[in-house]
Amino acid sequence: MDREALKRRTKTFALQVVRFVGSMPGNAVARTLGHQLLRSGTSVGANYRAACRARSRADFISKIGVVEEEADETLYWLEVISESGVVKPDGTSALIAEAQELVAIFTAAGRTTKARSQIRNPKFEIRN
Repeated sequence: MDREALKRRTKTFALQVVRFVGSMPGNAVARTLGHQLLRSGTSVGANYRAACRARSRADFISKIGVVEEEADETLYWLEVISESGVVKPDGTSALIAEAQELVAIFTAAGRTTKARSQIRNPKFEIRN
């Protein structure tokens, strides 16, 4: 998946989270959990865009780590909302599946970039 497609996917996810939180009950528990979900769910795409503008490989690795954390936090809040009975589990299943996929994508991106940054260029190695 290229950067532009992933930008669109994370934006679509954010919009789905916004709509979902907007449809949650109005009680205090739902409002509090919804606020947490809204913050983390919308920050996945925003932080991914920031990672795409990284100035160096190290900066990208750092920023993609934040994206991974936000996606995982979103998954956590979705699980809490579902398992607490604030909403029916079938109302969160698609969002949970997408959050799991995003966590996997960003975890892999971070690992791949770290591995590539550790590969030494033999042209510049000092040999005895």
